[in-house]
Amino acid sequence: MSRALHEVATGTLFGVALNYQGLLRSHLESFTQPPYQKPPVKPVLFIKTPNTRNVHGGAVIYPKGVERLQPGPALGVVIGKSASRVSVENALQHVAGYTIVNEFSLPEDSYYRPAVKAKCRDGFCSLGPELVPAAQVADPHGLELKLWVNGELRQHNSTANFVRGIPQLIAELSEFMTLHEGDVLITGTPEGRVDVKPGDRIEVEISGLGRLANHVVAETAAEVAAE
Repeated sequence: MSRALHEVATGTLFGVALNYQGLLRSHLESFTQPPYQKPPVKPVLFIKTPNTRNVHGGAVIYPKGVERLQPGPALGVVIGKSASRVSVENALQHVAGYTIVNEFSLPEDSYYRPAVKAKCRDGFCSLGPELVPAAQVADPHGLELKLWVNGELRQHNSTANFVRGIPQLIAELSEFMTLHEGDVLITGTPEGRVDVKPGDRIEVEISGLGRLANHVVAETAAEVAAE
């Protein structure tokens, strides 16, 4: 039986950048330039801070003074028991289940150094609508992922195109830090991110996990004054 997310996904939100093959390929040339010289050899991580948490049906604020806002459809992996230095072979034993994530962000200049100011605005990480237990997801590496804006399909990809699969991500992260029950691993967003504006309705659909819906609203002068 599916479970309410607020009961289980209570921990840290860990994001992984550049985890779709097409997105990585599109940046390979820039990675040969200074200061990087070569593509990343380990997962490029960032954290969505607690203030970014949002829910199915929640409003996403379009901040005043920014030119672009981009949704980021992603598969979320909810950790079910602590994982420290686990092997690839045993990694999925630590997964409670899966959910949909929409990881909103302002456009960034660097994938190597994801910007806190771009990724950690209030309400910039929506999760839901529910947790689907791992036993009900036959193959998390074969799920269709779609992004709809006002009913129009704008992105379509598959978790089959991950650079690193879920077991490898868990194994590599747990090499240097313990993943705790309730932590959420955001497995990456595909290439082709789109711009959205106030008034837009954003839906992320992942096969077998349902649809996560949010709407974009403009930041008001009162909200700016309260900051």
